[in-house]
Amino acid sequence: MTEILGLLANGFLVVFEPQNLMLIIVGCGLGLFIGAMPGLGSVNGVAILLPLTFLVPPTGAIIFLAAIYYGAMYGGAISSIMLGIPGASTAVATTFDGRPLAKNGLADKALTAAAVASFVGGSISVVLFTFFAPPLAHVALVFGAPEEFALMMLAFATFVGLGNDDIFKTIFSICIGLVLSAVGFDIISGEPRLVLWDITGFLHGVNFLVLAIGIYGIGEMIWTVEEHTLGGGKSMLSEANVTVKRTMANLRELVSTWKTMLMGSFLGYFVGILPAAGATPGSLMSYGIAKQMSKEPEKFGHGSVEGVVAPEAANNAASTGSMLPMLTLGIPGSPTTAILLGGMVIWGLEPGPRLFVDHSKFVWGLIASLYAANLFSLIINIAFIPAFIKILKTPFTILAPIIFILCLIGGYAPTQDMHDVWLMLAFGVVGYLMRKLDYPLAPAVLAIVLGPLAEPALRQSLIISDGSFSIFFTRTYAGPIMIIALILLFLPLLKMGYDKLRNKKAA
Repeated sequence: MTEILGLLANGFLVVFEPQNLMLIIVGCGLGLFIGAMPGLGSVNGVAILLPLTFLVPPTGAIIFLAAIYYGAMYGGAISSIMLGIPGASTAVATTFDGRPLAKNGLADKALTAAAVASFVGGSISVVLFTFFAPPLAHVALVFGAPEEFALMMLAFATFVGLGNDDIFKTIFSICIGLVLSAVGFDIISGEPRLVLWDITGFLHGVNFLVLAIGIYGIGEMIWTVEEHTLGGGKSMLSEANVTVKRTMANLRELVSTWKTMLMGSFLGYFVGILPAAGATPGSLMSYGIAKQMSKEPEKFGHGSVEGVVAPEAANNAASTGSMLPMLTLGIPGSPTTAILLGGMVIWGLEPGPRLFVDHSKFVWGLIASLYAANLFSLIINIAFIPAFIKILKTPFTILAPIIFILCLIGGYAPTQDMHDVWLMLAFGVVGYLMRKLDYPLAPAVLAIVLGPLAEPALRQSLIISDGSFSIFFTRTYAGPIMIIALILLFLPLLKMGYDKLRNKKAA
């Protein structure tokens, strides 16, 4: 323990070098903007700015890119809350309750909750990173395909809690998402599947952000036009205000969500350390579990502060967690850390167990920079809340075209294919119709995220076991996770059957 604290202190000496401190502050500011831009996200932001880092030493370069990554995790919540458009896949779950809060005149509460939860999640994950890196890296290494599929099943089990009381509509929504996630090439045979009308654009599959922006951006805009005719210069949120009194009241209210913050932080960090999992599954699972834990689950989806706190704590914790396998095993835990890994290799920093010995100054400088980046991201985020609030005071006749253009950019940016733009517009109409028919949107969006992760894990597991499903129950980690997932999956159905039986007896 004493040795670790000494190494961390040396890391802070690296961080407080004027150049590195400036890189952290600039990186957090850029990350906040990058995360808030629909379709851009931390992956594209880090990739675009990677060449700039050749102007500074390797340690400063990685610190700068890590600060952008951290800032982007904070920034993703901004457009989700203010415009209903997820800035990145990691911020989709924030849209579920962040947007309703903003529409109810509580945008400042949602933004404060997102910033504080992100800070708590980031702080807990950095502490875990500092003191428990070796054993957690070992756990991540043990996780194979069966364990990954069991974890995905646990995520699917929490989806039942994301919908309304109609379980069958929720399951139908999940199935739609899974079908869309299967579009493209078969992962084993390489044969095209579900390529509708032989349109070549479907060959690269359905991009998750295209679906999310279509449903929550275009669909939300159509819904707003119909439900609230806000023409004549009326803004989308005329009651949005920020005062010291309101901010203090919001902070006091957040104290009651400490259990949700802790749950999201630990869950997000654990999911983040798993290779190729990343922050998105962690934030979605955290939202589902938070709803099941809540004393007022009916408020979720209609403006629950817990619905903002849970995913934001999880995605920030997962962003730190995903760096653990990158540094200790040389395995990127997310797409963004894959780019960071490439940068490290370019600078001659070979990831792996020897990195902590051969490049101790770099490693502990990076870890210490995460503490600083977390703090600066919180300060910058809260400082800009009044500016974010002004967005909602813009007349709808001006704001609607801006939202539409941002949606088009977000749909085009990931693949730079016009096919995705048309698909996004179609999803916008579908999202609007599903909302009219009272079908839950969240499970469909979440299923398309986890579908591409669950399918290869399932098929690889069955290949290993010669087609036997027992592999999911006999392995040390996969067995307990799968049993918990099945219990959660069937519990609502059993509860529904029990309620019907009790009503018959009462009659």
